[in-house]
Amino acid sequence: MQHLSVLFEESLQALNIKPNGLYIDCTFGRGGHSRGVLKQLGEDGRLLAFDRDLAAINSVYADEMRKDPRFSLHHGCFSELESVVKQYGWFGKIDGVLMDLGVSSPQLDDSSRGFSFMKEGPLDMRMNDTAGLSAAEWLQQVKEKDLVKVLFEYGEERFARRIAGAVIERRGETPILTTLDLAKLIESVVPRREKHKHPATRSFQAIRIEINNELEEIKNSLQQVVNILAPSGRMVVISFHSLEDRIVKRFIRNESGRKFNPGRLPVKEIDIEQGALKKVGKAIKAGKIELMQNPRARSAVMRVAERI
Repeated sequence: MQHLSVLFEESLQALNIKPNGLYIDCTFGRGGHSRGVLKQLGEDGRLLAFDRDLAAINSVYADEMRKDPRFSLHHGCFSELESVVKQYGWFGKIDGVLMDLGVSSPQLDDSSRGFSFMKEGPLDMRMNDTAGLSAAEWLQQVKEKDLVKVLFEYGEERFARRIAGAVIERRGETPILTTLDLAKLIESVVPRREKHKHPATRSFQAIRIEINNELEEIKNSLQQVVNILAPSGRMVVISFHSLEDRIVKRFIRNESGRKFNPGRLPVKEIDIEQGALKKVGKAIKAGKIELMQNPRARSAVMRVAERI
């Protein structure tokens, strides 16, 4: 089945692509968005893509796209944006940045990566499986109170204490090493099910966010995006989780308009610091046709801002 990039047409339109522009795709994945950008670029246009996942870097999609001299692919997190862009000499010259947050379809579909509670596989969950602790290793050493906090804050899991207690008890007997082992454990202790949602959904999501430091990555990257954009350059962010979207929404709001409201104080207009961004339109969600073709788009929210 052909991979469908979420909000594909909407995100390309939001980037407002210029044929000779410089663009960044922060999550290459299978290259869907990147291919769309390249199709609209002329000979002098350039696209730099990032991915922290070696599987994406070494994929057939990446090999095919590397044949295009306008395209470059960097193995690393998008929190490295500023340093990498400076190496290219593009600082302050970028015309558009696309951030497609969260786990990718290839990662979910590959049972050996350990992201899905529906398929048996090693409990890994690392987007970059060459660095950091796997989910299994983390669960084996995390303190119960810290596990409760992760499940409650990142998964909004109402049964966080019950699940954490079960994990701590089980690991004292035998390590939790596979996805289905963890999923069945969670299922056995959750007393009530949400309609159309597996009991392990929230916990897997929370543990994945913690393992990959996802929310801090977003926070560390948004200001960098603003810094590297050229005047009128666009920032386009697609979120799949309410916590992600909240961070993006607040950042755009805080960077839009005046930084200080003087009220009745005798402050000159020229002394009031202006934000670096202006919001473009309202939040965009997938339409009915896309949802029929790609159910994973149901939680996607796209926000757009422009550098002043």
